[in-house]
Amino acid sequence: MVERVLAYIREHALLRAGDRVAVAVSGGPDSVALLRLLLELRHELGVVLAVAHFHHGIRGAEADADQEFVAELARGHGLPLHAASGAAPAHAAAQGQSLETAARDLRYAWFRKLLREGEATRVATGHTLDDQAETVLMRTLRGSGTRGLAGIFPWQRVEGAGGAAIVRPLLGVRRRQIEDYLRGLGQGWREDQSNRDLRHLRNRVRHQLLPQLERDYNPSLARGLAQSAEVARAEEEYWSGEVERLLPAVFREGVLDAHALARHPLALERRLLRAAGESLGLRLDFEQVQGVLRLAAPGTAGPAKSCELPGGWVATRVRGQVRFQRGRGEARPPAPDYEYHLPVPGEVQVAEIGSVIRVSLLPLSAAAAGYNRAGLWDPRSLASELVVRNWRAGDRFWPAHSKSPKKVKTLLQERRVQPAERAGWPVAVSQGEIVWVRGFPPAQACRPDAAARQAAVIEEVAAGAGPAGKSS
Repeated sequence: MVERVLAYIREHALLRAGDRVAVAVSGGPDSVALLRLLLELRHELGVVLAVAHFHHGIRGAEADADQEFVAELARGHGLPLHAASGAAPAHAAAQGQSLETAARDLRYAWFRKLLREGEATRVATGHTLDDQAETVLMRTLRGSGTRGLAGIFPWQRVEGAGGAAIVRPLLGVRRRQIEDYLRGLGQGWREDQSNRDLRHLRNRVRHQLLPQLERDYNPSLARGLAQSAEVARAEEEYWSGEVERLLPAVFREGVLDAHALARHPLALERRLLRAAGESLGLRLDFEQVQGVLRLAAPGTAGPAKSCELPGGWVATRVRGQVRFQRGRGEARPPAPDYEYHLPVPGEVQVAEIGSVIRVSLLPLSAAAAGYNRAGLWDPRSLASELVVRNWRAGDRFWPAHSKSPKKVKTLLQERRVQPAERAGWPVAVSQGEIVWVRGFPPAQACRPDAAARQAAVIEEVAAGAGPAGKSS
């Protein structure tokens, strides 16, 4: 067990000599085993350990007992303890999230805070090969593409933390091996009874579906699913570079060149269309991508044809082009001259357009983030706070992949945005320069360069929609 974990850490360069590692310990077997394994390996790895525990404000006395168990574990091994708490039920209600997603958001926000404040250079979590298999299987059931099948990543770099990261050293180890390891040490752990609640999909996959598939069809299924995730991650990293290179020749300023798109294989066509949508803040599913492909197919003739996309957007075929536009009557005419302050990262609700504008920070890996690089901003080019407002007369913007700046009015006219909607069209301003305009690629000056390691995503989402939850 120890040698296997050490090999995984070295293969993925998760820890290095001198790292200060905060081990995220909930009290469950996975996190307790992670702590015990790193205690055995700390001298060989040259790392300094501490324990991190987050109380989510749920499960009452049972969670209090978990916290005391973790505190005693830290004391028993002479390790510093970082502890914090949150109110997951209130956060879930405020964000319109599931309780599980809200708890994870609060926990990971605290992990990032530890790293940014220099309390640690790594936060290690106890995700196992079983967690990976469950994640891939759940995404398969939902019809995910290869992005989703990439599963849980071994590391997740944290923006603004000087290269610090969240790492997962146990992704190559089965849960039953972990429990055997703990029994061999005589080390106890805590059981979270909510992990047995079959109302949650992950628990049904964990306790019913995956065991049945392993028992009746393939005893090595979990390891096979984990290996598929490794393959999918490598595939996504390759395709991300190809899409970034080819997208400017196919899609510019909301206009798709149908003839240029048709020169590529179907697999690349689909990826280019998803990337084009992402540059406009749209996450296109399989059916929506297929709808645009049918629209763009050679031989499509006659009067303009269209298909509906998320958020009131419409794709319309005009001769050899497919234009992405806001649908008529979809957006409410906003009051003029609104202005909001948007922290980076953070979000702000803009009542006048019925939307939330959100800035997220993430490692510059399209596979990890689920975004194409062509739709990303370099955080170094953004102020710590943006101003979100409606565009004003005289505003100019230089979208990526275009030859020069243009007046925002001209850009909207070229996009055929209706006057009633045009008046309140949102932009985001950083230090006096427009860096984001709804429906356009990032500002030319804000694109990540070859040296960039982190990226920002600026999105418009429906008011009341929380961030997409991940169970990993």
